[in-house]
Amino acid sequence: MLHELFQLLHPTVLAYWLAGMAFGVFIGATPGLTATMGVALVVPISFYLPPDAGLAMILGVSFTAIFSGDIPATYLRIPGTPASAAATLDNFALAQQGRASLALMLDLWCSAIGGLIGVLLLIGVAPQLAKLAMRFTNYEYFWLGVLGLSLSAVVCVGSTFRGILAAMFGMLLATIGLDMVSGTARFTFGNSDLSGGLSFIPAMIGLFGLSEVLRNVHAQAALSTPTVSAGERASARDVASRIWRNKGTVARSSLLGTFIGALPGAGADIAAWVAYGLAQRLSRRKEEFGRGCDEGVIAPTSANNAAVGGAWIPALVLGIPGDSVTAIVLGALLMYNIKPGPLVFEQNPGQMRTIFLIALITQVLLIPAGSAGIRAFAWILRLPRSVVMTGVVVFSVLGAYALRNSLFDVWLMLAFGLLGFALEAWRVPLAPLILGMILGPMVEENLRVGLIKSGGDWTPFFTRPICAGIVALFAASLLAPAVLRRLRRGIPASV
Repeated sequence: MLHELFQLLHPTVLAYWLAGMAFGVFIGATPGLTATMGVALVVPISFYLPPDAGLAMILGVSFTAIFSGDIPATYLRIPGTPASAAATLDNFALAQQGRASLALMLDLWCSAIGGLIGVLLLIGVAPQLAKLAMRFTNYEYFWLGVLGLSLSAVVCVGSTFRGILAAMFGMLLATIGLDMVSGTARFTFGNSDLSGGLSFIPAMIGLFGLSEVLRNVHAQAALSTPTVSAGERASARDVASRIWRNKGTVARSSLLGTFIGALPGAGADIAAWVAYGLAQRLSRRKEEFGRGCDEGVIAPTSANNAAVGGAWIPALVLGIPGDSVTAIVLGALLMYNIKPGPLVFEQNPGQMRTIFLIALITQVLLIPAGSAGIRAFAWILRLPRSVVMTGVVVFSVLGAYALRNSLFDVWLMLAFGLLGFALEAWRVPLAPLILGMILGPMVEENLRVGLIKSGGDWTPFFTRPICAGIVALFAASLLAPAVLRRLRRGIPASV
């Protein structure tokens, strides 16, 4: 282990490592440029580097980009990556109160803590978690998606009914395109651009970013003033005390994020939403969520970085990528003669120790790298609001176009910007709509494929052990708040 550590601390390896993390900060903080895109751009460069330096660059980009997506989410209400969408709710509210520094320092430290927990679980229980993840079939994934959608009534401020309507509308939008089973065009109206469906990334940029610009223009905000209040810098003692008070949320969200990350195809964005919803369900300050609550900041950012580590579990042990990032990384591992699978720890013990060390040290290096990114972004926001809002529009257009090099995605982003502005005027929350677009295809596909497998029989959806456990958790999440309220009032809950 010491030999691998000394190799990683070589100046050449550290230089490429830190360069990758700086690139990850840029990728994550630029709306529309995802961590997947960042890793895809770095992998070709890593071909020409020593294995240690190449792996360090790849892991540095993936972990750093997930965190830095919270920076524009905090200052501008634009999630830098899909995994940062859940953090938008409370982070932006804190920034509006002049406490952006507090929100981002909580983000940074909880990202590092969540990442450490995820990597330690990867090291300690990878084979066991991977075996459990492999037991998930279409039936279990269906209920996992339903559980996530049920949280749409939680991850919104205001009317629960409006939150449910927004989630259902998001699911409806997700049905646009070619039917995943029969290949029949649905709601395309003969437009070939709609055949591939509506990408939720341009939609997310429009809903959260462009709509904020429109709101500022409509409210006739002073365009010569700074974009956000600088506020006071958060002290290390204050940040540490807040994390300690919410240590249960940090641990629970990190464990949940690791588990969801280990499920192939789930990803950090779903982990963040589920952790946010669960944190609100279990909190004694539910009404503060969405208005600048510490738990609303800590839960999603702990979960999404832990999910990055969790995604490596099926990738290394079974050769099955946990998300799109590890799908790219698998190709890079094969280039380094590392063949993921059940025997990888026996055939490549040295390389496995190196990967684990890189992942652990990256969480430590995330603190200075993230701090530098926060300071750089805060400096930009000292510019007048008119300059920053113009930049938001430009980067929103570029981010939407860069996804598929398609002007259609730019028009889609503009349309969702207008839709987001209108929905906010009608007090309809935007977060459940995005959640519906993300989870809708997962729910529909697994429901239909599951019914095809069972010949139309719904029984397996309820009788399989893991399904029964998720259904029980789903029911408990719906009933627990009412039961707890009755217990606090001293009134026995009726059965």
